[in-house]
Amino acid sequence: MTKRSTDKYHYANGSRKTSVARVRLYAKEGPIVVNERPIEEYFLVGSHLLNATEPLRVVEGAYSASIRVSGGGISGQAGAVRQGIARALTVFNEDFRKQLKPAGMLTRDARAKERKKPGLKRARKAPQYTKR
Repeated sequence: MTKRSTDKYHYANGSRKTSVARVRLYAKEGPIVVNERPIEEYFLVGSHLLNATEPLRVVEGAYSASIRVSGGGISGQAGAVRQGIARALTVFNEDFRKQLKPAGMLTRDARAKERKKPGLKRARKAPQYTKR
């Protein structure tokens, strides 16, 4: 977990499943850009957009961010952006931790796809049993 603060921006990483988001948070009002596209263009599904920007609604304030996200699918990327923004906010102001931690935004969601086992079709699905 990399956290760094400079006088220009506050930096943190977020991850979810196989997605990793690198967040640069600026303490001024402006656009939130994900992979050089506005966040509304990147997360087209409303639930993904709401999930990604949730920490900013909890904390309330004027911030802009430049985010690089890679790996996984769109849902995992939204979760990674959410955690990255939350961590960057705590680097910016440690008092935000009291609001973000109970909301579960600083905790890494450890759920991931279970591996396929030998002799099975998927992780747990067995071939159909035949009596004769």
